Amino acid sequence: MREDFCMFILTHGRPDRIYTLKALEKVGYTGKYYIIIDNEDEAAEEYKKLYGEKVIMFDKLAISKTFDTADNFDNRKTIVYARNACFSIAKELGIKYFMELDDDYSTFDFRFNKKGEFKHRPVKNMDKLMDHFIKLYDKSGAIMIAFAQGGDFIGGKQGMGKDLRIKRKAMNTILCSTDREFQFLGRVNEDVNTYTRLGQVGNLIFTVNSISINQHQTQTNKGGMTDVYLESGTYLKSFYTIIFCPSCVKISKMGNKDMRIHHKVLWGKAVPCILEEKYKK
Repeated sequence: MREDFCMFILTHGRPDRIYTLKALEKVGYTGKYYIIIDNEDEAAEEYKKLYGEKVIMFDKLAISKTFDTADNFDNRKTIVYARNACFSIAKELGIKYFMELDDDYSTFDFRFNKKGEFKHRPVKNMDKLMDHFIKLYDKSGAIMIAFAQGGDFIGGKQGMGKDLRIKRKAMNTILCSTDREFQFLGRVNEDVNTYTRLGQVGNLIFTVNSISINQHQTQTNKGGMTDVYLESGTYLKSFYTIIFCPSCVKISKMGNKDMRIHHKVLWGKAVPCILEEKYKK
């Protein structure tokens, strides 16, 4: 694996449940990785005991003063602080490229074959995959790109997986570079806030649908951001993105029988669109 890249696993309060480490081992990842924790984590000593020099701690309060949280709450139990801290951590380590991972991944998978058919199979050579992914990142000029999530394919070709093209979003597995630094925005819903607001002003951000991750169910895995989601569900977090992008995001609903509040991005109004050549005058 290339020396200028590493994986950052962002975690809080669950040193005994970093499932992502096992998932990376299963897909043959041999490169550098670090476990990122904050100085407000009561389990900090347990992390250090289990993972030693692989643990890197940042000052959460100091980071909170460097970006717009979109509120005046004191609750800092969210991932955005770690996301923004990763840029300075990477610079200190002499790392150019890094991918931010949550701690709860169970698998990394390919979703399609060469014909574009749904043929699910596990990744076997993560080092080679990341090398290609970084090359794509460099050529694209994007500020961040990501793998898809299992939920992006619900319903298959008749549902959410019908569009095999890239999506103009980036969540969870976020590849970044210290050469293209930016700030994640908002205390909650930071990924959506960021890809809509920064996409709105012309930055390229996208998800590659051919690869995806699966995660443990959010509200059954104690620690991390579970407390925040149990407290307010998706109702509160959806409004953060409206604060940043009221012209292209609205409150909607998601689900089949058990409906819940969720954000909806109006992509035609959210990012610059390229017209097909046939419309040229």
